Amino acid sequence: MVLIAIAIFAAVSALLHVYIWYLESFAWTGAARGVFGTTAEEAAATRELAYNQGFYNLFLAIIAGVGIIVASAGDRGIGAALIFAGTGAMLGAAIVLLFSSPDKRAAAVKQGAAPLVTVVLGVIWALTG
Repeated sequence: MVLIAIAIFAAVSALLHVYIWYLESFAWTGAARGVFGTTAEEAAATRELAYNQGFYNLFLAIIAGVGIIVASAGDRGIGAALIFAGTGAMLGAAIVLLFSSPDKRAAAVKQGAAPLVTVVLGVIWALTG
């Protein structure tokens, strides 16, 4: 039962990071400006960096997603390892954002909430399973 909850929170984490990938890699100078609070000049100057960073978010989502698939297919150990590699990195990035950019704390909490729940459930699952 805990593994189902882990998969649900990992999926939420992955979907959010796919959305962030879209914003950073394709909508950076458009819709993402309102989400991230950047000016047209800032967006233009950081477009290449955001594009690259967006793909980091996509790859973390893919890692977590593959983990969900593998765990659902019956290999819980490898699946869980992939889930926690992806969501653990997501959580780490949210913590870095939380402490490095005080004006983006709300975004860091949103970005890190589901990965945090996933990791906490994973620790509980590992200790009780």
